[in-house]
Amino acid sequence: MGGEGGGGGLLKHAAIQLTAGGSAGCVEVLLMHPLDLMKTRFQLQGNAVPGDPAHYKGVGDCMVKMYRQEGLRSFWKGLVPPVMVETPKRGWKFFTFEQFQKIFRFGAEKSTALTYSLAGLGAGVTEAIIVNPFEVVKVRLQSNRAHQSMAPSTWSVAREIVKEDGFGRNGLLGKGITGTMARNGYFNMVYFGFYHTVKNWVPMSQDYRLEFLRKVGIGLTAGTLGCCVNIPFDVAKSRIQGPQPVGQEVYRGTARVIARVYREEGFLALYKGIVPKIMRLGPGGAIMLLVYEYMHDYLVTRFPD
Repeated sequence: MGGEGGGGGLLKHAAIQLTAGGSAGCVEVLLMHPLDLMKTRFQLQGNAVPGDPAHYKGVGDCMVKMYRQEGLRSFWKGLVPPVMVETPKRGWKFFTFEQFQKIFRFGAEKSTALTYSLAGLGAGVTEAIIVNPFEVVKVRLQSNRAHQSMAPSTWSVAREIVKEDGFGRNGLLGKGITGTMARNGYFNMVYFGFYHTVKNWVPMSQDYRLEFLRKVGIGLTAGTLGCCVNIPFDVAKSRIQGPQPVGQEVYRGTARVIARVYREEGFLALYKGIVPKIMRLGPGGAIMLLVYEYMHDYLVTRFPD
C-alpha cells in the first residue's frame, strides 16, 4: 500500500484512502456480483429433495436455471444495495486498516504479520456495522426466484423488512449482524495478514508485467484463503437474513445456526456456496487490492504535498 507520507495531514491522507478504497470496491462488485448471488442461493438451499427442479446441483446448473427461469438480468439481482454501500464500505475498510496498524504495532516502527492480521480483523468488524443493513436487503432480493421482470424493487423490499421486523436487533439494522461481523472480521484478518506479509517476503520485480502478476497472485491467494476461513459464518448470516419458514424463525444466533446446519445437513453444508464464493473473492480480492494500490499511488502523485 502507499505510504502515509503522500498525504499532507490526516484529512488529506484519509480522503485519498477513502477514494482509492471506494473505487476498488465499486469495480470489484460490478464485475463479481453474479457470483455473489449464486453463492447466496447455494447457502440458502437445504438438502436436496429427489426430483426437485428448483434445486441447484452446481454452478453451471445454477446459471442455466437462473437464465431460463428468471432471465439474464437476474444475475444482478440485489446489485443496488452493495453498489450503494461499496464506496463507503471499502473506503472505510482500507482507512481503518491503516489506522488499526498504528495501534497494533505495539510501539514498533514497522508492521508485522500479527499487526496486519489484527488490523484486518478490526477493519472487518467495524466495516460490518456499515454494511449489515444493505446485506439484509441484498440477501432478501437475491433469494427471490421470480423472473426479473416480476421481482420486487430494492426500496419495496427494504420497506417490507422494516414493516415486518422494524429497525432493531432483529430488523433492518441488526439482523444477522454478529454473523456479518464474524464473516468480515475473519476474512479481512486472513486477507490483509497474508497479502501484506507475503508481499513483503516476495521480492518486487522491475518488470511492470511481472510485478502486476506478483500482486495478482498474492491477492488471489489471500482472497481464496479468506473465503475458506469465513464461509461457515457466511452461511449462518445468509440463513438468518434470508427467508424463514412460514410462521417460524428457525435461524437465529450465529453459533446456533452453525450448530443447526451441521446437525441437520452435515459438515459440508457449512461450506455451501464456496465454489462461487472463491470464484468471486479470489480474483475479486486481487482486483480490489490492485485497484486500491494503483489508485492510491495515482492520487498521491496527482495531489502532492
